[in-house]
Amino acid sequence: MKTLSYKRIPVYILILTVFVSLCAPMGIRADELSMSEKGYKLQQVVVLSRHNIRAPLSGNGSVLDQVTPNTWFNWSSNASELSLRGGVLETEMGQFFRKWMESEGLIPENYHPEGNEVRVYSNSKQRTIATAKYFTAGFAPTANIDVEYHMDFNVMDPVFTPALNFTGEKYNEDATAQVFELYGDKMAGLSDNYELLTDIIDMDKSEAYKDYDFSDENTLILKTGEEPMVSGPLKLGTQISDALVLQYYEESNPVKAAFGNELSEKEWQDISEIKDVYGDVLFTSPMIAVNVANPLIKEIYSEMNTKNRLFTFLCGHDSNICSVLAALGVKDYELEDSVESTTPIGCKLVFSKWVSKTGRSYWSVDLVYQSYDQLREQPLLDLENTPMVCHLSFKGIKQNKDGLYKNKAIKKIFENAMKEYDSLLEKYSGS
Repeated sequence: MKTLSYKRIPVYILILTVFVSLCAPMGIRADELSMSEKGYKLQQVVVLSRHNIRAPLSGNGSVLDQVTPNTWFNWSSNASELSLRGGVLETEMGQFFRKWMESEGLIPENYHPEGNEVRVYSNSKQRTIATAKYFTAGFAPTANIDVEYHMDFNVMDPVFTPALNFTGEKYNEDATAQVFELYGDKMAGLSDNYELLTDIIDMDKSEAYKDYDFSDENTLILKTGEEPMVSGPLKLGTQISDALVLQYYEESNPVKAAFGNELSEKEWQDISEIKDVYGDVLFTSPMIAVNVANPLIKEIYSEMNTKNRLFTFLCGHDSNICSVLAALGVKDYELEDSVESTTPIGCKLVFSKWVSKTGRSYWSVDLVYQSYDQLREQPLLDLENTPMVCHLSFKGIKQNKDGLYKNKAIKKIFENAMKEYDSLLEKYSGS
């Protein structure tokens, strides 16, 4: 068994903008493991979910096989598809949400939705449809809730595709400058992460080692109708980082998951940091976040305002959650007991509407996720053994003494994001 030890100082920069980076640490409120609000009645819940554990996006014969002599985990699913573990974990999350909503009196036991009370809408990829199916199996096991998707199977839905709705020469120039201003130091600071990564996978012993160089420069690529892309070491590092983190969740032996290396929690976080920075670079700078998140911002806003809706479950990707949060102006937050720093696998962005005793409406916004121990060990979730809950705060609006936002205030950040999109489109149209 190999033991790797690296002393690293993470590179952080504080950028004061209307929209902020999602990775700098900030405190979590005292009741972090509770979504309940004493003195209020739960009225509505809108969830934007990341799919649960999947196999790596690329399969046999891909770059993952080329960069290491080691054998990757034998996945229970095809490349990019939800794994059996992911299905079990998502069912548990559905059961937890059911028990929570029952305890708050929003739904009765053995709930069967009537009319338009419940909507489950997924991207049309296998991993998102399957996640939504497993969630509903736990949430309402006897109700046979339909999972709605709009495109042919395995074709990306424009609502969930974090694609650029517009670009142009001037827009690309300004957006690229903003990305490198915000995240240039972070990209440059990943050299130790790459060294750790290459040592773990024994990359120097692979046949393709000479073909890859982590000292190359990163280049941002922006095209209308396509997701932002980056070429260079960050892309390759993310492919390997993503596969290793997923392997850590699936493989019961953590040493085996790291190809014979005994890694600390910090070192697993350092591995994940590569793909976390990749997500920031592509989806969380203000000009890009507002652009790519606009369709989903509108969808969530519509659900929050749909009459008689009790529960909405929208199932997409980490890119959806991080771009929506950035577009809405989320303040910095830190996740406890998580390898991934901002949008853990299977996490849920939860907008819950509460009514006070005086009849006033408020919203709480929380990120709900399973800790790395819960992902790996699969303990049953209930109101005593809950998933992790991180209460989120937003720039430009104030919370009341209970940490809730007035209905008008939370709607305002959605409206501002949509107005910002329109302003950018007008400014850069024809550029």
